Amino acid sequence: MYRFLLTPRWWGINLFVVLAIPFCVFMGTWQLGRFEDRVQSHEQAEKQPDPSTRAAKPLDELLPVDKVTSGRPAVATGTYADQFLVPGRKLDDRQGFYVLNMLRTDSGKALPVVRGWLPGSATGARVPAAPEGEVTVTGDLQASENSRSDGVNARGGLPGGQVGMISAATLVNLVPYDVYDAWVTLPEAEAGGTGGAMKPVPAAAPEGSGLDLKAFQNLGYTGEWFVFAGFVLFMWFRLVRREAEALRDIELGLVPEDPAAAPEGPAAPAPEDPASPDRDVAGTPVR
Repeated sequence: MYRFLLTPRWWGINLFVVLAIPFCVFMGTWQLGRFEDRVQSHEQAEKQPDPSTRAAKPLDELLPVDKVTSGRPAVATGTYADQFLVPGRKLDDRQGFYVLNMLRTDSGKALPVVRGWLPGSATGARVPAAPEGEVTVTGDLQASENSRSDGVNARGGLPGGQVGMISAATLVNLVPYDVYDAWVTLPEAEAGGTGGAMKPVPAAAPEGSGLDLKAFQNLGYTGEWFVFAGFVLFMWFRLVRREAEALRDIELGLVPEDPAAAPEGPAAPAPEDPASPDRDVAGTPVR
């Protein structure tokens, strides 16, 4: 009864099922592994001491920024150069902007330094000038932002003097010198001007180290892929069962094998011939 599974049409269906189920299982397992990695990173981060409480080290010793060095206090010496405002940044559920200055070091490269946060709109805002002369700053180290970072404006089109992303790839196009692929935020912001005192911007946890929305998205994708695998298997069994039942009905004679060979209904009576012997020339029956 199941020899139909060896027909060319069913060979294509079977090949699709054989390839689709392992693929769905593989993708589900991969998403589950991503979720488990995030859980493990979160547990390890909770066991580690707060990075900001560890001893400060020179900037070059902490680069490149990773999950271990992110948040560590870094020390750099130089002079402040260009200043930018980073709009659309929230702090304590209030809308505002960052005050970002480029600290040019002796190496010739500049380190982006977030000196603080001010409320309101960055357009036309009056912010305090950066200290003059050589300064030594100690700030919490952060990795360059990307399009997935919170608060980032990757669309562009901002007024002059504003940037939507704190990233070396973005800032290097705005200044005539090299930029470190990292930035620091000062734990104690400087006094503000007309906008009030600047508030310090807390360091963010490194990306992928916490149980954020993305972690639970991985868990949701895991369930979806396993559901897809079960759905493919269910549909295959359903098609096989329907095909087998159709062949069984044909064998029992419940359904004709060829619909064109189905028996016709009772034939309609043929019309009487007016010229038959039982009728006269006018077609009237002869009694």
